[in-house]
Parts: sequence; C-alpha cells; structure tokens
Amino acid sequence: MTNQFNLTDSVINYAVDSPLAEIECDVVIVGSGAGGGVSAEILARSGLKVLIVEEGPLRTASDFKMNEKQAYADLYQEVAGRQTKDKAIQILQGRAVGGSTTVNWTSSFRTPVNTLDFWNKKFAIDGLTPNQLSPWFDWVERRLHISPWAVPANRNNQLLAHGAERLGWKHAIIPRNVHGCANLGYCGMGCPLNAKQSMLVTTLPAAAELGAQLITRARAESLIIEGDQVKGVWLSAMNQNGQLAKLNVSKISAKHVVLSAGAIGSPAVLLRSKANNLNNPSNIDPYKNVGARTFLHPVTASIAKMQESVEAYSGAPQSIYSDQFLWRDGVTGELGYKIEVPPMHPVLSSTLLTRHGDQHRQLMKDFAFYQANLALLRDGFNEDSRGGQVELDSFGYPLLDYKISPALWRGLKHAMLSMTELQFAAGAEKVMPLHMDAKLETSWASAKRAIEGLTVKELRWQIMSAHVMGGCAMGSDEKTSVVTSAGRHHQLGRLSILDGSIFPTSLGVNPQLTIYAITAKLVSQLAVDLNGKLPNDLNL
Repeated sequence: MTNQFNLTDSVINYAVDSPLAEIECDVVIVGSGAGGGVSAEILARSGLKVLIVEEGPLRTASDFKMNEKQAYADLYQEVAGRQTKDKAIQILQGRAVGGSTTVNWTSSFRTPVNTLDFWNKKFAIDGLTPNQLSPWFDWVERRLHISPWAVPANRNNQLLAHGAERLGWKHAIIPRNVHGCANLGYCGMGCPLNAKQSMLVTTLPAAAELGAQLITRARAESLIIEGDQVKGVWLSAMNQNGQLAKLNVSKISAKHVVLSAGAIGSPAVLLRSKANNLNNPSNIDPYKNVGARTFLHPVTASIAKMQESVEAYSGAPQSIYSDQFLWRDGVTGELGYKIEVPPMHPVLSSTLLTRHGDQHRQLMKDFAFYQANLALLRDGFNEDSRGGQVELDSFGYPLLDYKISPALWRGLKHAMLSMTELQFAAGAEKVMPLHMDAKLETSWASAKRAIEGLTVKELRWQIMSAHVMGGCAMGSDEKTSVVTSAGRHHQLGRLSILDGSIFPTSLGVNPQLTIYAITAKLVSQLAVDLNGKLPNDLNL
C-alpha cells in the first residue's frame, strides 16, 4: 500500500479544479476521519464503488513542517479557534484529509466496559457488548499498529507517573497507533514521517488503490431525499481558505450515503437537509433529536513549574495516564475523569496562559520548565449532564451550544484539585490552575485554598476539549435517538451515520479507537447488505 494518494487519479480539489456536475457511485462517504476512513477501506475492499468527500485540504508528510502557525491554520476547524456558542469552551477538531486522526496525539483506548454496559442498559443498544466488540478491536489494533508505547516516557509524562506513585494512585502506559515513530512530539501538527497510523496513511490510500475517489474542499451541503429514501448528496465548493465559495455545485447520486463528518459536522448536514427539504422535513428529524445530547470531554488543566527542565514539547505527547478518578462515584454519580498530560508547544500554550505584559513574559521565559496535566471529564452519564445542542448559524455553519451544568462545574473543580495535588507530589515548585483568577501557588495547602475559592463561571475557568461525541445518538427507541444500533437512520432509508456522533454519551477515554472498532463492525454488515464481497479477515 502507498502512503499517499495518487493525486492525478484519485483526488479532485474543488478549490482549484472544476467541480463535476453529477457523479454516480455505490456509496458516498461524507468525511475522511476515523469513521470515514475505516468505512472507505472496508467498502472498497468489498468491491463497491466509493466516493469520499472532505471539507478540508489534502496534506501529506512533505507538507508537515512541525510549525504551529502553519498547522493550526491548515489542519484544524476554524484555524484551531472553534468554540462553543458562548465562547466558554475551546474545541480542537481536525479539518483535513484524515480528519482529527491526522492531528491527534495518537492515544488509543478501548471503550470502557462500564460505558458499554451503560449504553446497553440505558439505551438498549444491541451488538456492542465488550465480547462482541473484542474481535473488532483486535482487527483495528493489528491494522493500525496499536500497542502500549514501549519507549521511555518523556519528562512531562514521567512526572505524572511519579506523582501518582507518590500518592498511591493507579497509572498505566497509553497504547499508541504508531509505526516507526521517531518520538518527535509534534503529532498535533501532522506526522512528517508517516509514522502516525492515521487514516491519511492507512485506510484512505488503501481505498484509493482499489478505485475510491476523493473530493477535497467540498462541503456536503444537504442530503437528496425522495420520500423516505436518501438518494445522494449535494456538494458545495470551498475556497483555499476553507470558506464557502459556491453552493450546490455537484449532485452525487448513490445507492447509500454514509455520514462520517464528526459529532458537529454530521448533525450539521442533517440540519441543513431539514432546512433545504421544506416540502417534507418531518422524516429527517421528527423528534428533534438531531444535534441534541452532543457531548464533549470537557478538559481542565494545570501547569507546574518544576526544578529541572521538562521540555514538554519533545517526545511522545501522551504515554502515561491515570484512571484513579474515572469512576470515582460509580457510573451515574459525580462526574469522573481521566488524567493525562498535554504536549506544550509555545504558540498554543501562550494562548492558554491568558496573562498580559510582564506577567505573561515571565511565564513564557520559564516555558521549558513547565509540566502540564489535563483531566478529561466524562459527560452524559447522569440526568444533570445532558451535553449540548448543535445548531446552524445564518450561513449554515454549525455552532455547539454547550451549557455547563452544576455537575460539570463540580467535576471540574474536583479534577483541578487532584491534578494540583499530583503535581506537588511530583516535586513541583509552583502550580497554577488554568483559570483567569489563578496564580502560581507554592504549596499544595495554598493551592487547595485558592482552587476552592475560584469563581465558577464561564470565561473565567479555562475549559477546552478535543473530543466531540453524540448529536446523532444510536438507540432502540426512535423517539430518543437518531440511528439504530447498526448506525442506520431510523426514518430515512439508504443512510448510515458512522462516526463519534452516534455515541449516546461521552466515553471517558480518547475516542479514536472506539470509532474505528464500532465503524468496522457496522460498515462490514453494511457492505454485505449492499451485496459487496466482504474480505475474509473481516468475517469476524
């Protein structure tokens, strides 16, 4: 398999090439990230004619210069500036061929058993028990070289482990989807060595070799619907800056449509379809579930000034984690969280260290000595944590309205206390929570008092997320979900949704491996239903 596309034969760029007026295929896949990439390979290997549509650009290893200014503008939604509607939460999502798999930090966890059990009991989801998913996790882990990181952790991660050991907290090594990794540490800017086993270098090239076509800089504007059947997709052209250039330039006719545009993008396509099918919108979203219960892993973070140089920008970004508090009050009690570290690169870090003038200069002067912890909270497991709502602005672009619940505020404060204690246990000289009113504290006792007194308010507490889930939730009851347990739309035929948007809650772990495995299982059945010949290694 090649490690990049044959640009002449496989790719059309709607920002520079003339759009095709009409295209016919067996399956059109909207989005090229974790769900779209896996779907493309399996459907193409089954002998079906596949077209992949991607809103972002095609970039390959030679384009990745480990340059923050270039990478964030080129590879992320809204120049890495996507936020919730009230601007309270920053959302990092990829927008390029490979989606967020091109820019993520490679952490690959299987879905927690507690999460799958909760889905089964609460939403009557069928076919996704740990035993039923296990062979699909095995297949994906072989396909994408996923295994625990065998190289010694960088100092940023070592300090998490050291603090956890001092406190008696459990911690473990993170599995990563890499092959031939040089431990550079710039995974979030695209891998210049093709070591990260993203969709960009694995499933999408495999699909292209089998005849799948790719259209980049093309937005899936809306579904083409006749009665209760989806017949295709209207595409709009984007310009080189990722802005809408011309509406509805291509009519894609397909036997089946797969939405894999992500947990903000897939609801947006359905919402635009509802707006553009005014004669019969009722079968698109009859119970107003589209975009509802969209979940983040809301993230809070703290930074610690260590005595020795940490250089948190170098080495595998994430290789150690702690689940000490993931299920701290059971599944449906107070919100639990996973503790990891983020890499610290100067441009992104300087925007998070929201100080001004000499105070900001002093912080950045000591940049190499900082260690960072983050806690990702699992939202959606109790009645007080209901996530957000995807909606459209006046230009048809999606917005996520995400109200922070009292339960989430309590979880954020609990997580901040844990991370700060962990950092002092690891030998920190000073620790600063990421909060507009916080300062560097010199002891765990003073930090604890300060955190307890921090203002619990949007825009004061700095919150971010790189994990978006839900918005097209699966479930057995069409009145409370959008798709079935097989990923098929409840009301519309010839439509599947295969990405993180079908999760009925957040996961509690980094989501890419869950998306890969669930998609592989569901799209394999779809291939059979479309009279494709499923490869032997997928008859699981």
